[in-house]
Amino acid sequence: MNYDTFVDQVAQRTRTSSEQAVALTRATLETLAERLTGGEVLDLAAQLPKPLQLVLKPSPRTESAERFGAAEFVARVAVRADVTEPAARDAARAVFVTLREAISGGEFDDVVVQLPRDFRDMVEPAMAPGATLRRS
Repeated sequence: MNYDTFVDQVAQRTRTSSEQAVALTRATLETLAERLTGGEVLDLAAQLPKPLQLVLKPSPRTESAERFGAAEFVARVAVRADVTEPAARDAARAVFVTLREAISGGEFDDVVVQLPRDFRDMVEPAMAPGATLRRS
């Protein structure tokens, strides 16, 4: 999936402008990169378009993941994107579904396995049968 398609999908799913979708995508991916191990960030970045690779800032030197739950994840996305926490949670769901469509299933599973159970409501829409066919 190319960058424009990724952003368009997030914009459609969040019912926002392309500009807002870029901000929401950046905020979600930056926060996700903090939550994943460095090696996983590198693997994820390798499957994304260049502008999104730069957002992840992959570094093999940053091997350890920060340990925080879904509430902190949403709070960080909200601050970064300058939106409310409910909007940040919806955006994270939209980005996860779009991410699932953009990368291999095995890679998406590798990302999800590093997230604690309280991320379930944000990740499950991407795991649902037919998620790659769903359009909001």
